[in-house]
Amino acid sequence: MADIHNSTRKKKRIRNLVTGAFLFIIIVLIKVATFFPRWIEDVYSTGVYKYISRFYRIIFGWFPMSVGDLLYLTVIVYLSVKIFRLSIILRHKRWQLLKIKTGYTRPLFFLATVYILFNLSWGLNYNRLGIAHQLKLQTTEHTVEDLRQVTSALLEKLNNRRLVLGSGEVNYPNYQWVFEQSQQAYKITTVQYPFFKYEPESIKRSIYGRAGIYLGFLGYYNPFTGESQLNLTQPKFLLPFVTCHEIAHQLGYASESEANFVGYLVAKNSSNPIFEYSAYFDIFSYANRELYKLDSSLAKENVLKLDPLVKKDMQDVREYYKKSNNILEPFVKTFYDQYLKANQQVEGLQSYNEVVGWLIAYYKKSGKV
Repeated sequence: MADIHNSTRKKKRIRNLVTGAFLFIIIVLIKVATFFPRWIEDVYSTGVYKYISRFYRIIFGWFPMSVGDLLYLTVIVYLSVKIFRLSIILRHKRWQLLKIKTGYTRPLFFLATVYILFNLSWGLNYNRLGIAHQLKLQTTEHTVEDLRQVTSALLEKLNNRRLVLGSGEVNYPNYQWVFEQSQQAYKITTVQYPFFKYEPESIKRSIYGRAGIYLGFLGYYNPFTGESQLNLTQPKFLLPFVTCHEIAHQLGYASESEANFVGYLVAKNSSNPIFEYSAYFDIFSYANRELYKLDSSLAKENVLKLDPLVKKDMQDVREYYKKSNNILEPFVKTFYDQYLKANQQVEGLQSYNEVVGWLIAYYKKSGKV
């Protein structure tokens, strides 16, 4: 009997060793691949990933609810139950129920598998050459004059597009219309930039919309299901740009700055004034914040030149974000900041502002915003 038990344990150790070695080799290969951005761009991002993302959107896109949200909810419930059970055990000191096993192969194998799946299904895109390479943009350290010119051009566009929407409150269409028009905007932009081709679609409302108010997210992408989820509690004039931003993630533009720039290009090229206003509102905010760091007086002058209707919308955004000022916000921001830094975005949350560098390069190359 002891021999059978020992034989079983030996087989289990061998199986764990083989599994561990296999997972380790894949992780090492993934890490090595990150040192070759051109290979990732040519073979993965514009090759293999196109079929992976399309497969995800075909499999999960038809379902009305977000499968990714349900997946996250399942994980949250599972972990909550585990934590609750652990607290009961610790409280009553029933140590025998902990069932601590020698070694921690199962959780380690699980985390390794999640890491591998994340990178192979999307995460490698953090290391691609990206939109600057595709558009042949030469970015350099920008000056105050660069920012002055760009913000001045954006300011004119922003005020103009807001006036086109009317002199009072805008009756913005519902989110289904925004989702449909976002797809149409990508079709229009594909004429100029074929690599923006987007089909089939998989854009959904987040079931965590109310939580989004307090956690501070407007939208997010699920790399395990290929879905883009939007928080519908945000001011409605932001939704077109944020939707285009999240679709950019689906197309393999992983970094937030890239998704911002792609979202801006698509929304402004849509020929729809609601989308154009949303694009210029967002990108002007980024550019003027960057200008404020170098010349606060010029940035303040820009704000004074804004149409009163635009100023009101900016106030609405500030009021919206005030709602996210709560005890959880610092933890959420810290976690996401570290996540971005761990995925090649060394500036963390500040990496969203890197879009300004590409905007200036685009402006110098094309002469327009």
